[in-house]
Amino acid sequence: MLKMAFLLSVALGIITVVAAIVLWSVLDVIGLFDKVNALMTDIQGSEGGSAFDLMKFASLGQVASYSTIIAVVNVVLLTTLSMLSAVLYNISATLVGGIGVTLTDD
Repeated sequence: MLKMAFLLSVALGIITVVAAIVLWSVLDVIGLFDKVNALMTDIQGSEGGSAFDLMKFASLGQVASYSTIIAVVNVVLLTTLSMLSAVLYNISATLVGGIGVTLTDD
């Protein structure tokens, strides 16, 4: 059970990282970051000092790094929770009678 949960968690982590990179790329292509920079400059006015740059906070490298960190945390949490839930299910099935679930590697 642990191997299956781990592999599914890793697949979900890869999907998370790829989705974050694709979403950032789409937002960059449609020009959202430039529009937000222009809006913040308009709000800040000419007396605000240096111009606001969203890319300092949300560059592609930072987005990829943060999504990778989130994916690694998700892999650990999902693997642990799935193992714990399988153990709890099998204990309750033993106590009250029922079907025990076991995944085997063939």
